[in-house]
Amino acid sequence: MFQVSSLKSLAPAIFVALVFCGGHQRTARADGPVVIDITDPQRSLYPVAIPLAVDSDPNLAKQVQSVASFDLKVAGWFKVLDPKSFLASLGKEKLSIDPVDWRNVGAFGVVKYRAQALGGGRIQLEFRLYEVEKGAVAVLSKSYRGDLHDVRGFTHQWCNEVVKYFTGEDGFFGSQIAFVTGGRKRTKRILAMDFDGFNVHSVTRNRYINILPAFSPDGSKIAFTSYMRKNPDLYVTSAGGGRARRISGHRGMNTGAAWSPDGSKIAATLSKDGNPEIYLLDARTGSILKRLTNSRYIETGPAFSPDGKKIAFVSDRQGGPQVFVMNLDGSGQHRVSMNGSYNTEPTWSPRPGTRILAYTTRAKGHFDIVTLDLASGAMVRITQNAGTNETPSFSPNGRAIAFASRRPEGDGVYIANADGTGDPVRVWSGNGTSIDWGPAPK
Repeated sequence: MFQVSSLKSLAPAIFVALVFCGGHQRTARADGPVVIDITDPQRSLYPVAIPLAVDSDPNLAKQVQSVASFDLKVAGWFKVLDPKSFLASLGKEKLSIDPVDWRNVGAFGVVKYRAQALGGGRIQLEFRLYEVEKGAVAVLSKSYRGDLHDVRGFTHQWCNEVVKYFTGEDGFFGSQIAFVTGGRKRTKRILAMDFDGFNVHSVTRNRYINILPAFSPDGSKIAFTSYMRKNPDLYVTSAGGGRARRISGHRGMNTGAAWSPDGSKIAATLSKDGNPEIYLLDARTGSILKRLTNSRYIETGPAFSPDGKKIAFVSDRQGGPQVFVMNLDGSGQHRVSMNGSYNTEPTWSPRPGTRILAYTTRAKGHFDIVTLDLASGAMVRITQNAGTNETPSFSPNGRAIAFASRRPEGDGVYIANADGTGDPVRVWSGNGTSIDWGPAPK
């Protein structure tokens, strides 16, 4: 029998990058902009230059360049060129470009910007995107005006626009990751942060054990399990932290909350009748709508499919813990993980038109993250030979995976490409577990 408490309580965030076809293969969209051919398995990274703005506030310019470079690097579609290689006269170009100078350093795309401090704590950011082969006419431009603390958020918004322009897909910049970190004695806190590790804040502020955070579909709330009343009860609170509301306090376990895509229901593990089983709850009141599993084995770790019609879960009914899938009403329960004898912590990719699960697998004593395409049966290793990796969670667009890792180069939350390419990037350092990647707050 496996330990229920281990099912979703360890994991730093790993992020996934993707690549596009060798050279720069693209197809035209009906509305004009080009598209990186994201379906080509032989795609290579699109070279993009992000030079430091010269006619700008120096501190703001450095911050914008740093944020934009990180975003596009981890997006998985782009190769961000080293600024040391640039030949262009930036002072002369300002917000424009000389295509020849950028072509000569291998840039296919160039991001230009101007970052101005307006006084009174106000800023203005102007962005331009150029495709070198199209000349000195910007293919995309945006301006943002707001407070000084908005600079990172505005830059994330711009980078999402760049990803959308080239791929037709939404980016995940500006989204948030929740996780658990240990404290003194037996305290465990739930923290949330921007996906890149900035703006870390406490979601829980009590001195008890708080575990298994789960963002609501709109990113405004987090469900979690807490021992505030000496029993593992289920609570919901604001994603920014605040007073938590208990929604399930049955005797025994009330753990592993998973929101339905429309936010109306929560699947959770309850042991009120003696055995851990999966139940469907009303997300507002916590009242039980339906018991979904009924066996003498441990059933836990529910996760909704993107269309809300399926639930993945973990059961040891066939020996060690394995990943199963069932219909929303509990029917059609069947095992889907076939690799090895220990597979836990399933999570669904939110990408439309796909049926892909990520989960934690154990092989030869090591824990790693894999993905499984339920349609084709193809399995991809996201981590291998790099410490202990657990509790995967997909980015809002399904192109990256966050996970918890304990490895020689440093423990923390990592993000990696969901297709297994590239190297994971650490976005938070420390002992983080129970990763959940939510959307950008509304």
